[in-house]
Amino acid sequence: MGKRRCVPPLEPKLGAGCCGVKKPKLSGSGTHSHGNQATTVPGSSSGPLQNHQHADGSNGRENISDLTLGPANSPITRMNPTSGALSPLSRSNGTANSTKNLVVTAEMCCYCFDVLYCHLYGFPQPRLPRFTNDPYPLFVTWKTGRDKRLRGCIGTFSAMNLHSGLREYTLTSALKDSRFPPLTREELPKLFCSVSLLTNFEDASDYLDWEVGIHGIRIEFINEKGVKRTATYLPEVAKEQDWDQIQTIDSLLRKGGFKAPITNDFRKTIKLTRYRSEKVTISYAEYMASRQHCFQNGTLHAPPLYNHYS
Repeated sequence: MGKRRCVPPLEPKLGAGCCGVKKPKLSGSGTHSHGNQATTVPGSSSGPLQNHQHADGSNGRENISDLTLGPANSPITRMNPTSGALSPLSRSNGTANSTKNLVVTAEMCCYCFDVLYCHLYGFPQPRLPRFTNDPYPLFVTWKTGRDKRLRGCIGTFSAMNLHSGLREYTLTSALKDSRFPPLTREELPKLFCSVSLLTNFEDASDYLDWEVGIHGIRIEFINEKGVKRTATYLPEVAKEQDWDQIQTIDSLLRKGGFKAPITNDFRKTIKLTRYRSEKVTISYAEYMASRQHCFQNGTLHAPPLYNHYS
């Protein structure tokens, strides 16, 4: 059993990619390759890092997908956002656990949509939301289209107050994921937003001391050039990709920039932290319906569009 920690280890705040790629053919052997391979960045550097990696202790954002973008979508025509007046969506999200007393709510995704919309249209940022401002490690994920292709996913393992953290990583994941061009106004109607809050961090006893579909994992290892690297997958990634534990570990090593053959002896040198997450996802259509519902019920007190932001 792993050693329980209430919060992740103290470290400089850094951005990290959370998600996997389209299901590559992964074998359990130690000789496969995965994705684009990255240039080496010293562990003490602080510049931006690319191609699925970050050096431990850097401030670089890690990027997470090889997916390509679809055609541009139609522009939106109107909306009535207000963070302070939103009631959480009534339905439970299919990707969130049904456990009661979850911290994550659909309102958090709606706030992310508010922040992105106002940024793209040049409006002042929305006022502070009403949900809790407690600190959590967090990730914001954007997907697009019926097949929910990944469009951006960046977060942090450093606990951040949710109001400022969600605002920051909404824009970071939407605009600064270097695997994708920045999101545009035209893409808004087909977007899905997910917020993941990370909890229950535990030091694993070895690289297999975690469960697929239950735990997210963060690995730390020394690459072939003696540089410490880290990489992470959120809990849903391995299950969605239909990977076993070995395939997931090997994919993470490649994501973290390890280029040498992967052997079982090398896997045993990995330091693994497992964690759980609370996640909620809503579509742009649900976001608009929630805002429109609030407006129709008279919960918005400034009828002209956006006057409540001024």
